[in-house]
Amino acid sequence: MRSEPTRRAALALALGLLALPAQAQDATGKKPLRIGIIGAGKIGGTIGTLWVKAGHEVMFSSRHPEELKGLVEGLGERARAGTPAEAIRFGEAILVAVPYKAYPQLKADYGEALKGRIVLDAGNATQARDGDLYAEVSANGIGATSAKYLADARLVRAFNAANYRVFEANANRPAPRMAVPIAADDEAALEMGKRLVSDAGFDPVAVGTLRDADRFAMGSPGFGHNLSAPDLSAKLGLAP
Repeated sequence: MRSEPTRRAALALALGLLALPAQAQDATGKKPLRIGIIGAGKIGGTIGTLWVKAGHEVMFSSRHPEELKGLVEGLGERARAGTPAEAIRFGEAILVAVPYKAYPQLKADYGEALKGRIVLDAGNATQARDGDLYAEVSANGIGATSAKYLADARLVRAFNAANYRVFEANANRPAPRMAVPIAADDEAALEMGKRLVSDAGFDPVAVGTLRDADRFAMGSPGFGHNLSAPDLSAKLGLAP
């Protein structure tokens, strides 16, 4: 028979393990993340909502965070509203989902705060809206242009290859899930991007570096597809 001290020690150990935070007990290491979203419009609101439903904590941001009250109250305790500066401080990863014409101002206001941070870049440049920036993207590529305005961020191009309604309608659909192409220069940032695409309810397809992001930029042959990961990979000419 085990002695009383031994039983007490075993009980104390068990209680101690139960008291550990969830992330310490998770053998996969995949604890819920804190995600900051700059721009709570159609893409930011749609993808952020999917992340909240997946269990992440999300701060939606605006220069007027009080205008986001309806959005965050409808999503529950894991959603909150703040300013862009607060969202950057809050997030372990950041989603940028603002009109592309805002990128120079984004750099001026938050460039320093974004240095070294993992940033998912969902922006697209359009001629009618973005003027000179559209010409810059046409000349240099979307990945290089985003890297210029989000300098020294650990950038991942993601969630820019389809309309928000497509993401909304196809998230977490039965297999085969919809594929989302992504590109990055930073391997760790790319892995984070893959996880966040997956957690939003899609299958990530890594296309290559930021230079390769042109292959699924708006207006390219790789843009606007609702395909499975194998079919999108084939469409983009990626090795199986």
